Amino acid sequence: MVDELTQQNAAPQVSAQEQMRQLGQQVNDMIELLRAQQEILRGYGMNLPSTSIDALRRARAQVEALNTQVTSLQSELRQLRGLAETTALINSSLDTSDVLNQVIDKVVQLTGAERGYVVLRNEDSGELEFRVARGLDREALSEDEFIISNTIVERVASTGEPVLTHNALSDPRYQGQQSIVGFALRSILAVPLMVSGAVIGVVYCDNRIRAGLFKDHEMKLLNAFANQAAVAIQNARLFTSLRARLAEISDIRTLMDNVFSSILSGIITLDSDNFITAYNAAAEAITGANAVEALGRCLPDVLPNLSDEFRLALVHAREAPIELDMVMETPTWHYWRVKLSPLLDAAGASEGVAIVLDDLTADKQREAQLNAAMRYMPVAIESMRMVDITTLAGQEREISVVCADVRGFSSFSEGVEPEACMQVINQYLSRASDSIELFEGVVDKYMGDAVTGLFNTQLNPQQDHALRAVRAAVAMAYDVAELHNTMPADQQLFYGIGVHTGRAVLGSVGSAERREFSALGDAMDLSKLLQENALRGEIMVSQATYEQVTDLFEFEALTPRNSKGRADFAVMYRLVGRKRRTAESPRVNG
Repeated sequence: MVDELTQQNAAPQVSAQEQMRQLGQQVNDMIELLRAQQEILRGYGMNLPSTSIDALRRARAQVEALNTQVTSLQSELRQLRGLAETTALINSSLDTSDVLNQVIDKVVQLTGAERGYVVLRNEDSGELEFRVARGLDREALSEDEFIISNTIVERVASTGEPVLTHNALSDPRYQGQQSIVGFALRSILAVPLMVSGAVIGVVYCDNRIRAGLFKDHEMKLLNAFANQAAVAIQNARLFTSLRARLAEISDIRTLMDNVFSSILSGIITLDSDNFITAYNAAAEAITGANAVEALGRCLPDVLPNLSDEFRLALVHAREAPIELDMVMETPTWHYWRVKLSPLLDAAGASEGVAIVLDDLTADKQREAQLNAAMRYMPVAIESMRMVDITTLAGQEREISVVCADVRGFSSFSEGVEPEACMQVINQYLSRASDSIELFEGVVDKYMGDAVTGLFNTQLNPQQDHALRAVRAAVAMAYDVAELHNTMPADQQLFYGIGVHTGRAVLGSVGSAERREFSALGDAMDLSKLLQENALRGEIMVSQATYEQVTDLFEFEALTPRNSKGRADFAVMYRLVGRKRRTAESPRVNG
């Protein structure tokens, strides 16, 4: 018996649609048979009742109608099966891209659309963004094929209601919409992707040729599908976000492990009676006390010179963090920065104090040197940390000089009030100073509407000083052009810029009360002469500078407009632009 049932289940099943086709064929055969019999009977003077053939014709019509209904039901059944399969499929992946691709493929399959799109709301900006697009052939569409009705997409996204139009061109709701008219869109179906009542995106599909492709059935089907797809998409998004967060936490943990393994601050922990329970190597170096001898002893016994301020802070640190700077004699004088924090157990109860020590002695000494150096510097720069103060007395070295002067400022200043004039020129000088400091140059001085920058001085030693100077000049020109975007036309002035590389004597000049760091020599004179030869917006460089940067910038050789009688000034180079960097071109810092 079991074998018979197995064989029956294994036998090919004839579809209902095929059965209806066979039944229709049988009715047609009967009609033809009756017609043949009627011809024979007519030969004998007899006839069949007319109702016989009419009844068969009505039966054929009913069979055809039933066949159409069966076909429609089978199509709906396939769609519902596809919906059930898709629900399981899209929830089987937690990769956002994979889920989106599965969603759009099934949208095109379920609706028979020519094209399908998934538009998602950006979680940060809230803007709607194309995430995936497919054609009927299941091939991805390129960006130039993103031809949709933004009006319909935005309406669905804002209302959370689906939109169905059988012929968008004749739909009165969208008359005059440029995208619909221009792209000749016809059948359009769009449904929201909703999670917990919030619209996270839109599923949009259309057909540009066939009107009436989508009906209420397809809209309900797609809406049901979208509800499932939205949950899958949101789950994938959350998983992606969680995975990124976990990766970030893992990176942070790795970083913290590396930090603690190479920490330079002294770490000391005390129990509730101020006995030392931990004492790292950095604490040994800072305090001079051996960790083996310090562990298990009371802190005041290990460091007997603790101040009263520190002892008081040690008491209050059991309740709240405290930070203080102190001077210690161990045996020489040292400057410490001390941070004390409560050491809490798992229940949050205080069980001691954690102390972080930083030795600021070298920093204090350095600060004193920098304070002395700042007497010579108009603007502080990061590279002063490496300054040898003794070199400020005077040194000859090769430097690169940027000399910039505002063109047309004199005539401009004649027509404005002094306060407004100073406001405008300060904006230009600020841009010039920022450009020089961006490439770690030293602003030498301001002379009215002119500014000079120095590279490779004792205060900012640089091997690539010529390149830095040219890049500072380029940045200056760009910054001035950007400044023009916020200024009226009558205030839009330009720099003429000269750049030269040569030797100069650098050091502090002036009296005991007022001193400045400056450069003296021919390098300063030639950079100024180049600047005077530059027209508004032009950057002129000398032969010496050109030879050091020609691999990275394009120049045009020119005869000086004014050489002031200098025989060694026969050519200058106007900067045209930056050369395209190839794989062999050197990388430049700064």
